[in-house]
Amino acid sequence: MECELCNDGVALFGDENAFARYDNNSLSKGHMLVVPRRHVADFFEMTWAEKTSILALLDRAKADIEREHSPAGYNIGVNIGQAAGQSRMHVHVHLIPRYSGDVADPSGGIRCVLPRPPNH
Repeated sequence: MECELCNDGVALFGDENAFARYDNNSLSKGHMLVVPRRHVADFFEMTWAEKTSILALLDRAKADIEREHSPAGYNIGVNIGQAAGQSRMHVHVHLIPRYSGDVADPSGGIRCVLPRPPNH
């Protein structure tokens, strides 16, 4: 099966190690993915050069989103392994712009991916 994230033809910008693109299943205006060019499934198996490129491209993606959409905040997320919800086995880092009122109560942010254990 062909990997849709290996297609850098949809890249908005990038470098020799990674590229940024819009998410095909966007959660908000401007939702981007930053993807290593090399097909690698696990974030922790990326090279240091790939990780450095990902971080630099996240900064550039944020600047572009700021200019185009002026969000009130951001979530950055990476799913690593099926137990964590990874469905495409090619690393991709989500940069999700957040807007005031996009959810009733944003308290907890990414901590809300799991229910809080009792007595916490």
